[in-house]
Amino acid sequence: MSKSIFYHAGCSVCISAEHEIVKLIGKDNIEIVNIGENRSRIEEAELVGVKSVPALLTPTNNVLHLNFGASMADVKG
Repeated sequence: MSKSIFYHAGCSVCISAEHEIVKLIGKDNIEIVNIGENRSRIEEAELVGVKSVPALLTPTNNVLHLNFGASMADVKG
């Protein structure tokens, strides 16, 4: 994996974190995944270790959990 993946659920905390992460990393170096809208990616996020969103999966497969917005259980409903 050469890009980071930023998982979020579309809440205001997540959107704010998305803007900051894009400024830091650069738009070309990150894939943004809104699992609130693209629910098919929830299982993928959980498999890589995402426990809450917003979270950043680095190119070295480390998950960085940022500003607690919502647990995966909350996102799954």
